[in-house]
Amino acid sequence: METIIALDLMGGDMGAAATVPGAVAALDQFASLGLVVVGRRADIYPEYAALLDHPRLRFHDASEVVDMHEAPTVALKAKPNSSMRRAIDLVNDGSAAACVSAGNTGALTAMGTLLIKRLPGIERPAIVRALPRVGGHVHMLDLGASNDASPKRLFQFGIMGAMLSQYFDDNSHPTVGLLNIGTEEGKGSDSLNEAANLFRRSPLNYIGYVEGNDIYDGQVDVIVCDGFSGNVALKTSEGLSVMLHAILKEEYSRDFMSRMAGLCSLSVLRRIKARTDRRQFNGAMLLGLRRPVIKSHGSADPVGITQAIKVALEAVEKNIVTHIADQMEQLQG
Repeated sequence: METIIALDLMGGDMGAAATVPGAVAALDQFASLGLVVVGRRADIYPEYAALLDHPRLRFHDASEVVDMHEAPTVALKAKPNSSMRRAIDLVNDGSAAACVSAGNTGALTAMGTLLIKRLPGIERPAIVRALPRVGGHVHMLDLGASNDASPKRLFQFGIMGAMLSQYFDDNSHPTVGLLNIGTEEGKGSDSLNEAANLFRRSPLNYIGYVEGNDIYDGQVDVIVCDGFSGNVALKTSEGLSVMLHAILKEEYSRDFMSRMAGLCSLSVLRRIKARTDRRQFNGAMLLGLRRPVIKSHGSADPVGITQAIKVALEAVEKNIVTHIADQMEQLQG
């Protein structure tokens, strides 16, 4: 049985140049996948017609495109026939089980929240993504769905993140930490301290406060924070990764001996690059909605798009939304 995913072809910096080949690669990799790709026909045909000729792919026309810097309210009201809106509509009416877009984050969050709607009891959705760490990856949320977060909202993020880690990673008892400026009790804002009390009274495997340097050390499976802090941490991590790769390339090409050392280390360097390649961690989920909505990085290439589609497929096949809804009901009554 096919799992149908709706893909916004027009979102992201590269648009169809990334989304079309990424979609085709995903269909080749995942036999259970079916795609409804949504885009502006004039921008897709005839250039990509041959690639889109696939038995498990269907094209859906949309005459408008949401700009990457467009205000969410404008995208919602002024562009009812945008590729992003149509992809979400397909999920909302049951034609697709989940949607993927590399487009405007604010617009996607607003459309998902208003059209697909939140699960019962959820105050606000949260953007969650896996980040590389020692020994695997860590799930971090919120990464930018909302700048501020009440204690209750942070606690809800922890519930959702724990369910994601449990069922995505087959981790029966994931550890959960609150991002703070120190690990001692009483550190940070009143909101964080109130949230910590909620976590301590819950059955979640809460390990206390964690700091920025703990994101990568492998000691915690889920890190909870407000969207402002999370987005800053994410973008800092991405910038650091780019810088380190640039430094390695620069140093290994400095002189003859450095180039020889680079050749001898090539297999190790390739493994390091693969473990930290952000394309392999692409696909942030908007948790807390009634259906999976996946946000791809705006700069994603075809490899990154394929990974985002994989995240959407796994979210559906592993019933992440149902598990979150059940856990929310148990812990919040």
